[in-house]
Amino acid sequence: MKRLGQWLLRVVLAFDWPLLCILVLMGVLGLVIMQSAVGGTDWRFADQARNFALAFFAMWVVALTPPKFLMRLTPLLYLFGVVLLLGVEFFGETSKGATRWLDLGIVRIQPSEMLKITVPMMLAWYFHRKEGKFGFLDFIVAGILLAIPFVLIVKQPDLGTALLVLMSGFFVMYFAGLSFKLLVPAGIALVVGLSALIYFEHDICQPGLDWVVLHEYQKNRVCTLLDPSSDPLGKGFHTIQSMIAIGSGGVYGKGYMEGTQTHLDFIPERTTDFIFAVYAEEFGLYGGILMLVLYFLLIGRGLFISAWATTQYGRLLAGAMAMMFFVYVFVNIGMVTGILPVVGVPLPFMSYGGTALLTLGVASGLLMSISRHRAQLAR
Repeated sequence: MKRLGQWLLRVVLAFDWPLLCILVLMGVLGLVIMQSAVGGTDWRFADQARNFALAFFAMWVVALTPPKFLMRLTPLLYLFGVVLLLGVEFFGETSKGATRWLDLGIVRIQPSEMLKITVPMMLAWYFHRKEGKFGFLDFIVAGILLAIPFVLIVKQPDLGTALLVLMSGFFVMYFAGLSFKLLVPAGIALVVGLSALIYFEHDICQPGLDWVVLHEYQKNRVCTLLDPSSDPLGKGFHTIQSMIAIGSGGVYGKGYMEGTQTHLDFIPERTTDFIFAVYAEEFGLYGGILMLVLYFLLIGRGLFISAWATTQYGRLLAGAMAMMFFVYVFVNIGMVTGILPVVGVPLPFMSYGGTALLTLGVASGLLMSISRHRAQLAR
């Protein structure tokens, strides 16, 4: 009985309870909207419930793991992830024009998902080893560590995952002390590039024009963003229908399971990338604000854990995990509302998908581990 009590105490102490409460609310909301998105009879609802259970278990296991142990494993995890990406490059399976999967015999995996976690872990480990004494050359080395998996993922091609890996690594470098002055030229170049893209849209979006740096489907997504009405029944169909669904929800929404765009099958990928359109149609503006508040609390709690971490490793990794959630939300809602290209980024804890939920569960577990062990980590 005493051992059972000690085990239960360990389970309870493993969690950061404010973070857990936010995640439970988001999990319940995710299952509620998934029930509507699948129409109440689809097998994907039961599958998603199982995915949540697996993600919760992964979160708990990681939360129990001391950050010191994670630090020792970090270089091996990063190297293992890069090796798997190389395996995809040479031996990967191709589906729908993309080579993103690796068949290991007993299981088929998508290694790029793993790099969303291991890249920020590796960069946090690298800067932690420098003990705050690093210069410009160290940021160059960190940039190389980030660029290797980024390039391999872009080649698959998987621009959405590559973007998430890039941003999670960038936030580690920024929190480590990357000078804001170095970001100004990049910001200016981005503004100039976007302005040129909009101004010369008619010329550069002509059929047959090769953009060289982007695949044809990626070029089509950018051009569709600039003018969805150019192909309303083809490339622009996703964006147009999701915007109609969001607009038709109005202030109060049409009501749970009453969304016409959803249940008449006008919203493609409504259980995955475009699930926010389902939610906004049924719950309206107020429902959308409620969801954004939950995400704000999630990200805020992650940044709070980062601020209170007692080591460089914990501070950088927690900050990167929190900002990774932000990038997920910003990119997904941006592409569903028509202000960003469609890049296949799921909405955290809402979109259907076991691999993505497992990644989010591990990220949440890392935050809990850093929160729980900060006193032990400092000694």
